[in-house]
Amino acid sequence: MNEILWIGFAIVDLTLTLAVYRLFGKTGLFGLIVFNLLLCNIQVLKTVELFGMTTTLGNILYAGVFLATDILGEFHGKKEARKGVLLGFVTLLMATLYMQVALKFIPAQNDFAQPLLEGIFGFMPRLAFASLAAYLLSQMHDVWAYHFWKRVTNGRALWLRNNASTLVSQMLDSTVFCVLAFWGEYPAEVLFEIVITTYIFKSIVALLDTPFIYLAKRFRPEEADCAA
Repeated sequence: MNEILWIGFAIVDLTLTLAVYRLFGKTGLFGLIVFNLLLCNIQVLKTVELFGMTTTLGNILYAGVFLATDILGEFHGKKEARKGVLLGFVTLLMATLYMQVALKFIPAQNDFAQPLLEGIFGFMPRLAFASLAAYLLSQMHDVWAYHFWKRVTNGRALWLRNNASTLVSQMLDSTVFCVLAFWGEYPAEVLFEIVITTYIFKSIVALLDTPFIYLAKRFRPEEADCAA
């Protein structure tokens, strides 16, 4: 059931990305980037078994962020794609800091939420730093690589720039996060296995999003100008 649910969830998330873009344009994609980032950093706390491997949730929503930034870059230009990346980074940073402050408040005697919030948001500073660093580096690379391949192919082969940029960026994200978060906590072979497993599932979703960026051409709103 996990495998069926995971694939179905991926298709639904990518479909809703197109729906949000159609209804709200690039503003909707900015909001979706923020939403997906905040939620995937909660889902990542849960581990599941998929195809005989143990992995964390959050990979689907995180891959949806790459689709959103690629759509922004394709139809609204590199400047708007970078704006989406930075908006996501600032929002994620603010959410992390705000929840750390919230946990410092002494709860009321009959409060039941404090231990639950500590379990979800009581991240070690090292994990928070790893997540923020991996996100910013991988997303900035994705925007740069997408437009690099667009120039090299003279605007042709949309599938190539979509996959070439995202697959490498996902590897950067998985490697940077796991090394910064878990170096010294696990033996080198275990750390390598975590990186590879995380990358595999992110790559599957990245490949699934290819037809959706083609569909975005059909569903893009009138404001989209196919900027370079």
